[in-house]
Amino acid sequence: MTVTLTPGAATLGQLKDIWANARAVTLDPAFHSGIEQAHRLVAKAAAGDAAVYGVNTGFGKLASVKIAPEDVATLQRNLILSHCCGVGEALDAATTRLMMVLKLLSLGRGASGVAMTTVEILQDMLARGVTPVIPAQGSVGASGDLAPLAHMAATMIGEGEAVFDGERMPSGAALSKAGITPIVLGPKEGLALINGTQFSTACALVGLWGAWRNAATSVLTCALSTDAIMGSTAPLQDAIHTLRGHPGQIAVARAQRALMAGSQVRESHREGDTRVQDPYCIRCQPQVTGAAMDLLHFAARTLEVEANAVTDNPLVLVEEGLIVSGGNFHAEPVGFAADQIAVALSEIGAIAQRRVALMVDPTLSHDLPPFLTPDPGLNSGLMIAEVTTAALMSENKHLANPCTTDSTPTSANQEDHVSMAAHAARRLARMNQNLNVILGVEAMCGAQGIEFRKPLETSAPLKAAIDTLRADVPTLEQDRYMAPSLEAAAALVADGRLAGSVDLPDAVTGDAP
Repeated sequence: MTVTLTPGAATLGQLKDIWANARAVTLDPAFHSGIEQAHRLVAKAAAGDAAVYGVNTGFGKLASVKIAPEDVATLQRNLILSHCCGVGEALDAATTRLMMVLKLLSLGRGASGVAMTTVEILQDMLARGVTPVIPAQGSVGASGDLAPLAHMAATMIGEGEAVFDGERMPSGAALSKAGITPIVLGPKEGLALINGTQFSTACALVGLWGAWRNAATSVLTCALSTDAIMGSTAPLQDAIHTLRGHPGQIAVARAQRALMAGSQVRESHREGDTRVQDPYCIRCQPQVTGAAMDLLHFAARTLEVEANAVTDNPLVLVEEGLIVSGGNFHAEPVGFAADQIAVALSEIGAIAQRRVALMVDPTLSHDLPPFLTPDPGLNSGLMIAEVTTAALMSENKHLANPCTTDSTPTSANQEDHVSMAAHAARRLARMNQNLNVILGVEAMCGAQGIEFRKPLETSAPLKAAIDTLRADVPTLEQDRYMAPSLEAAAALVADGRLAGSVDLPDAVTGDAP
């Protein structure tokens, strides 16, 4: 299936589908004329005598060096090769493809000056499965994601490495096998390809989608934990949350109340329970995770704007007949969005970890056995699983420190303030993985605790969630080698199967408009 995208109007839903399902992409043909007009304006400037940055001059601190017309093509090729300075592990294929799609959207706005052949080779690479190898480290998020995007552009000219048909090989070979001819870059084309925020934005979007999956799952795992400790649903009453008014808080309370409706465990202690209030990790879940969801909504709006933005430099203003330098390559908005997502992930994990600690502690869990094992002492049960969640919670707290408040001058002080958006966005993958485990362990503890409440039964939705968990993670009766169970539980969170086992509203899954 090939998705036709409208530059300037792509939605996060479309981009998520393209990312998740490896869709091929083509730009709406109505935008071809604008692309070609901008390209003609650049060609005219390249043939003229006036110095135009990036067209017939050097780059960065070398912008004052004029380039002869016969050297313009060499200038662009040299730019790509010299900027291929990425290091570290390669970006995964799905995120790399998303980065390419975002670059297509940017070029499609008709303000970059590239030829249609440059647009077409990106479309062909996506359609035929040629994926550039993009080292994930090396960008400071201004002047654009230079090194990562240079590795993408290198594949387009037959340099560097790419993956084709599951095999990593020289880019020239990959293009040849796919029946694609490398392009020769024209004036400004190399600069148009490597100036931009598409690497940071792609990584931030993938982090956002993982964060929404975790946030939604945490509503379910909290419901399991609340029933396991025989907690109260009184703090979930709608009036409490509507009086405050935050939409995320209201949505979380309503969703959790629906998940627990009909639980015999809940009904069994409405009267005669000597406890007056539950700890904050139970009682304040709507306030904490709801606030995190509101933050994710804000970040999503920023990233949707950025996904449709033109972020290279200089920009070709066709109606004005001008080629002008600006600073749209500065990824500060993306960095801010990624920092917000990181804070949300950290807090969702922090409150979930406290619920894990609550359930394994017999002084707080309302008569559950120590560490949720039927034979404590001889067995340690979930003792160290809780310790693992504490370690990952702490790691996420460190990772949540803001990246955008850091900056370092580069390029001989020409680029003297940068966004650090690239590693702000990249760390979200690690944080999501950590949170997958925390919530997986919480699900294990909640299910184990509810099973100790038999013959009382939990609600139908929570039974369905427990059944999903138990298909991969058996009840813990006697101590066993635990690592596979943690891995399996985390996988259920990561791929959405656990959250998908119950009916969660769009407002808590991130699918709401």
